[in-house]
This record gives sequence, structure tokens and C-alpha cells, in this order.
Amino acid sequence: MRTLSAFRQARSRTRRFVRSAGGNVAVMFAVLLPLVVGSAGLGVETTYWYYKRLQLQAAADSAAHAGAMERRTGANATAVTAVATQVAEENGYDPSAGTIDVYAPPISGPSAGDQAVEVRLSFNGERVFTKLFAEGLVLLTARAVASFNNASTACVLALHPTRSSAAQFQGSAEVTLNGCSVMSNSVASDALAVQGATIVSTDCLIAVGGVLAAGDITMSECEEPIENAPPVADPYADVPEPAVPAGPCRNANYGPAPGVRYCNGLTLDGDVTLDPGVYYISGGTLRIMPNSHITGEGVTFYLAAGAGLSINNNATMTLTAPSPASGSPYAGMLFFGARDSLGDVTFNGTADSRMTGAIYFPTRNLRYNGAFSGENGCTQIVASTVVWTGNTTISADCEDFGIKPIPVLSLVKLTE
Repeated sequence: MRTLSAFRQARSRTRRFVRSAGGNVAVMFAVLLPLVVGSAGLGVETTYWYYKRLQLQAAADSAAHAGAMERRTGANATAVTAVATQVAEENGYDPSAGTIDVYAPPISGPSAGDQAVEVRLSFNGERVFTKLFAEGLVLLTARAVASFNNASTACVLALHPTRSSAAQFQGSAEVTLNGCSVMSNSVASDALAVQGATIVSTDCLIAVGGVLAAGDITMSECEEPIENAPPVADPYADVPEPAVPAGPCRNANYGPAPGVRYCNGLTLDGDVTLDPGVYYISGGTLRIMPNSHITGEGVTFYLAAGAGLSINNNATMTLTAPSPASGSPYAGMLFFGARDSLGDVTFNGTADSRMTGAIYFPTRNLRYNGAFSGENGCTQIVASTVVWTGNTTISADCEDFGIKPIPVLSLVKLTE
């Protein structure tokens, strides 16, 4: 009997122990479950935030690259910001959950003040499992900088977007372009053409469309003409057109004077020295008569209302555009064609002529027959179309004269 009683007592103690241990396990499980779930959730959520950070960086990279592509065309900061923002959103960026800042150029880092675009993105995310360990939103940030470098500059630029032979060298012209290229923005298959007995020496022949290279061509920077290139921005697009001078219109016999409006053209004949300033020709024709000797420093001829240009082959001109030191908004611009004028303009001149500055007719067809260039070769041609038949030498290092560089072959890449 004593043995049976002892067995029953032992079984009773075992049952009490099991009930007690089960309760402890239940209590421990209840205590540890939130920690186990929270730890698992922390791992999942941390992985999620890592993925979002990669996504944010990819959006910043794409936005900076697109912004730099836009800035390379000459677009202003507003246009660059719009393009960068659009591309960031197309790559998963949610503007309602963060901020985007676009700087063109960057305000800090190695590319500050450079030809570059900086994009900064931020994202504020709601916590889920990590609320057990921290409060507030999760702030993610990404930064990217894309830069572009100029492989060459152009001293002849044809702006027309579709015209056949928008930039053309023909006849027996012999043209040397030192340190610069020829650029055509046309998409035509023969956007840039070198024909006949023409001899052209340049850095590169470049076109958005195709290049017809049939003449005698020497290129120092390119093995072959470059086709399907990105278009180049109008370097003078942001230069304002001169205001209409006050006072009555003057006729061609009034005598040359800056700040006066000539409504029926202006004739320059004999030995003429021009005062600095803007010569406003509204209608009629600017005529340089035979055997004339025309000189002037710091001058700009503005041709409006379809005003024509007639330069006699025997005329000699020594003309220089306003310098940067003059403070003129037309620094570097020797001829400025109104942006609403159409038609053809022709430049003739003797080898003794020196026309230093930009010849800018963004909506007109320019024929360059002159055997001349500017001081140190500093003449730049920017027109809707350019036909070149003269013999001359032109250079590109002319910023001291106020002539704006025209970057071509700009390569865009992420640098930060």
C-alpha cells in the first residue's frame, strides 16, 4: 500500500510540474512573440528601405543625366528643372512624399560652377514594424551630378532643323578653320555638304543628319565626319534684340550714326569711320559702296524688317564688334539679323578686310563670298543656312573679343 501511495504522490507532483512548466512557456511565448515578430519585421522593413534607397538613387541619376542633356542644348535653369523632375517621376520618384532640388550648375562638390547639373531627392516613408523601436518618418536622400565636356567648338553653325545642305562649302573655296568645327543642326541626309573643288581644313564636320563629303577635306580631330550628332543650341538666343531708337526715321543720306533708326537703308561710301554703338537698319539695304574704306570699333549692325545687305567686292572693311569690357549687351556681335526677318544676305570683301565678331542671322540664309576674316581669324558665322564660297582662315579662340564659344561633341556622364 505504501508503494502505491508513493506512486500516486509522484504522479501528482509530475502533473503539477507539467502544468506549471506549460504556463511558464505560455508566458514566455507571450512575452517574446512581439520581439520575434518585430525582429522579423525589422529585417523585412530594412530590406524594403534599402530597396527604396536604390530606387531613389536610380531616379536621381536618371534625372541628373537628363538635366545635363537639356542644359547642353543651352536651356535655362527652369527648363532643366522641368526635364529633370519629369524624368525623376518616370523612374519611380513620388513628389508627394519628398522634395526634389535641381541645381544648374551645382552649388557644391567638385563640379560646382562647371558644365553640370545636380539633382537632390528626398523621400519620407511611414514606419510599419520599426515603430516598435523608433518614432517618426524614415528620411531617405539621394544626390547625383551629371557633367558634360566639350570635345570641340564650332565657328560655323547652321541652325535650320531640316534644310538640305544647310551648311555648304562649294566652288573653289579654300577654307581653314583653326581649332574649330563646322556644325549643322539639320536632320537632312545631306545636312552638311562639301562639294566641288573646295578645300576645307577643320577639326570636324558634324551634323544632326548626314554629311556629304565630296571635296578635299582635312580633319584634325575626327577620322570621319560625324553624323547623327545632338543639335547645338543657338549661342545668342538669349541676347535681346535692340530697342527701337527714339526719334524719327532717318534716310540713307543722313550720315552714319549709332542710336538712330534708318527705315530705308544706310549707304556707306568713301572713307568712313564709324562711332561705337548699334546701327539700327529697319528696312531698305545697308550698302557698302565700291572702293569704300569702312572702319569702326565697337560697332553692331542690326538689320530689322527684312533689311538687306550689299557689300561690294572691292570694298575694304576693318570692323570690330563691341568688346566684353564695353558692357554692351551685344559684345562680340558685329552683325545681328532680326529673328523675324527672312531672305538672303551676302558677304563680300577683299582679303584686306577684317571683320572681327559674330555674323548672326538666325532666320536668314547667309552666303559668305568674302576672302577675309577678323583679327587673329576671329569671325564666327551663325545663320539659318550657310553657303561658303570664299577663301579665308578662321580661328576659334576668340572669347577675348566677346565671341561666344559654340560647344559641340559634348559628352554627358555621371560624375558624382
